[in-house]
Amino acid sequence: MTEKIELGDIVRLKKKHPCGGYEWEVIRLGTDFRLQCTTCQRQVWLERREVIRRTKKIIKKQLDENSNQ
Repeated sequence: MTEKIELGDIVRLKKKHPCGGYEWEVIRLGTDFRLQCTTCQRQVWLERREVIRRTKKIIKKQLDENSNQ
């Protein structure tokens, strides 16, 4: 994943959370990312390289780009 992940983006990860959700909201950036599950609101800290490796696609950024066209 070479796209830039920004604050507030919704990212879809490769593996699902135990609650069944795949989508996470980015609520903090830096060396470590803080993600919040959009299904159960659970928050987790992951290293930047782990988030980049596990990200399947960026949902919110795609929606914003499509609405501008």
